[in-house]
Amino acid sequence: MNRKISSAACMLALLIGSGSAAAQVTYADYLRADSILTTANRAYSAAVSPRWLGDSHYFWYKNHEKGGDFYYLVDATTGKKQRAADKEGLAAFLPKKQKELTEALLKDDGQRRMPRWFHRGEGPKPVVSPDGKWQAYVKDNNVYIAPATDKDTPVNTKDEIALTMDGMPSLRYDQWSLSWSPDSKKLATVKVRGVEERRIPLLESSPSTQKQPILQWRNYAKPGDVLPVSLPVLFDVEARKQINVDATPYENQFSLRLTGWRDDSRAFTFEFNERGHQRYIVGEVDATNGNIKNLVDEKAKTFIHYNNNFRLDLADGKEILWISERDGWRHLYLIDGATGQVKRQVTKGDWVVRNVDFVDEPNGVVYFNASGFNEGEDPYNLHYCRINLDGTGFKDLTPENGNHHVALSADRTFFTDVYSRPDLPPVSLLKRTSDGSLVAELEKADVSQLIAEGWQAPEVFSAKGRDGKTDIWGNIYRPMNFDPSKSYPVVEMIYAGPHDSHVDKDFKTANHLISKLAELGFIVVSIDGMGTSNRSKAFHDVSWKNLKDAGFPDRIAWMKAAAEKYPYMDLDRVGIYGWSAGGQNAMAALLFHNDFYKAAVALCGCHDNRMDKIWWNEQWMGYPIDESYSASSNVDNAHLLKGKLLLINGELDDNVDPASTLQVVDALMKANKNFEQLYLPGKTHALGGTFEIHKIYDHFVKNLLGQDVPEWE
Repeated sequence: MNRKISSAACMLALLIGSGSAAAQVTYADYLRADSILTTANRAYSAAVSPRWLGDSHYFWYKNHEKGGDFYYLVDATTGKKQRAADKEGLAAFLPKKQKELTEALLKDDGQRRMPRWFHRGEGPKPVVSPDGKWQAYVKDNNVYIAPATDKDTPVNTKDEIALTMDGMPSLRYDQWSLSWSPDSKKLATVKVRGVEERRIPLLESSPSTQKQPILQWRNYAKPGDVLPVSLPVLFDVEARKQINVDATPYENQFSLRLTGWRDDSRAFTFEFNERGHQRYIVGEVDATNGNIKNLVDEKAKTFIHYNNNFRLDLADGKEILWISERDGWRHLYLIDGATGQVKRQVTKGDWVVRNVDFVDEPNGVVYFNASGFNEGEDPYNLHYCRINLDGTGFKDLTPENGNHHVALSADRTFFTDVYSRPDLPPVSLLKRTSDGSLVAELEKADVSQLIAEGWQAPEVFSAKGRDGKTDIWGNIYRPMNFDPSKSYPVVEMIYAGPHDSHVDKDFKTANHLISKLAELGFIVVSIDGMGTSNRSKAFHDVSWKNLKDAGFPDRIAWMKAAAEKYPYMDLDRVGIYGWSAGGQNAMAALLFHNDFYKAAVALCGCHDNRMDKIWWNEQWMGYPIDESYSASSNVDNAHLLKGKLLLINGELDDNVDPASTLQVVDALMKANKNFEQLYLPGKTHALGGTFEIHKIYDHFVKNLLGQDVPEWE
């Protein structure tokens, strides 16, 4: 007995002597951590958010300064700034002859408008032909035309002309897709072979409207489900007949949608995404005979990241500007609209085009965001660039080392450029679009007050990944009372969804739960490992049929490199947490890498990809369903659990089926594994309330700091 006491005392003395012992975490510390986001109020002259006034070269912005909030009006042609206490004061600086600018300024409430597609109305309306003579619509699943009437006058059934008679609920013509040719002689739509979509039940246990639970249902297709099939159809309105379109080669589809007519009415186009996401086609239907020609036929052995597709038809389809990863990096190609052959690769190199902003077709110039071309810089930093369609004249209009966000004037002559990094407060500039030259520096953020309070800027850190060659990038977050002589447990925030990269690249004074946990005495890290997007195709392909990988070998190598540089990072005490796909990743850490990770919180996780939404999971895990789904399943591998696991999800989650978490619970129980679960009544996929955040605090304080959790007050 005495020997045991002596050993324990020696161990305690060693911990205290090495500076490892953390002060007891109290509930007051929880409340202090909760308030960390208020640090944003003590950062001054942060990123400029310009509000351009109509078609002019004037814009205004609101600026948070030590003396209060002030408003600035800027004339982009000169860079001159004028300051006022409110927008009314700014109005006095505007040219008196341009009253519309004053009206635009005073009416602008600074809120972003909802996109036009959001206000779609209750249902589709009849589609009027360009010449105004006819209207087309679907009735009883069939296509009809009738003489055009004003919107308040119903169609006289005696005037209706049925173009089809074979429509039925399970094989219907689609009203939403109806599209007239510009010459009003042809009409296109799709014929849909419908299916009964899977539904999932959600039980609202504690509704506010009644005592008894309420059963809700959601349409929710899952991997492997039968999908509806949409095939293009064509009508000769003048001849009152359907032109045969042989669309049989396009039946094995994830989706098919019409994308418009040629200006001269010679054809219409569609985009076809083959089931399994390994082939993507841009097709053109000849309006004379219904023949289909493939203009773009993109193929991949793994997956086509179709959500990042870009297509622009130039000169009425004579050329197509298309984005592709066919050379191993995401780049722009110019396709011959007649033959479908590549005329030239517009952008090229070991870097990626992130998105196309604008194509100046008359001048043959493309404006786009890209990343990864500056050696030594974080390869995820966005830069705003231009290049000629012939592949010449590439220019980075935002060369400063940082992540850039631009906002252009209506005529695209000027733009504001706000750049920052997690370790660099924002700098806001005004530039000319023609050459990227500087007009004026607008603001430079001031965080001196925060630094005086002990605030710690995140560190951007890179290290080699699993192959010993590829740079892996992430951020390190430290508490405000950081002491390098102490030892800190490490907590990783993980989200390894292959649809994007996920580590913050912009400056923030605090980063939600990351910063909150840091304030409780943890070093918190976030990392983009292999399998995520915005690097090379090979980097991305690691995720293919392998979501359990989640970049863990890269993450672990990165943390080991960081701990070698910073010995206060204690890799014997590593935790991990994540939401949604990150919830799947967090639990997977304790299944497949439990020699490294010791504690995890998995929030609203998709624990088996066969249980989750079809569009996300088939994109990365493929179709048809095969053994790779089981290999990546937290349910099928639950028996491997080692470490301290907390599962959290909501009963009304209609993003990730709540049954996914319950099935993993069932598997853990059958495997006689010890774990904790928090199943929240009334909660959806949006988990992040104070209650669940404090439960996350508790889990890591207990299992990584080794302390009793404080009593909640």
